[in-house]
Amino acid sequence: MAEGSAPKGYWVAHVDVNDMERYQSYINAARPVLAEYDAKFLIRGGEREVREGAFRARTVVLEFKDFETAKACYDSVAYQDAKAFRDLVSTGDMHIIEGYAG
Repeated sequence: MAEGSAPKGYWVAHVDVNDMERYQSYINAARPVLAEYDAKFLIRGGEREVREGAFRARTVVLEFKDFETAKACYDSVAYQDAKAFRDLVSTGDMHIIEGYAG
């Protein structure tokens, strides 16, 4: 990591989707907001094996240029508007995490 640069920020979400067809409204609404904040999908569903602990059906990890940008995207009015679609048809856990700077 270059000297003086901030560690990246991440959204880590574990989600159970009750209605994937209606969940698509969230995906469509969130897409331009995530693009505006230059979010990069690192994990978006996909095959997995749970080795320990509880889990939800879907895991998503997004990378942002830094922790502040990750928080700003989540807190934006546009994302909260998109999130309202997700809240209707899913249950989940979402964390915003600062990357390791070591």
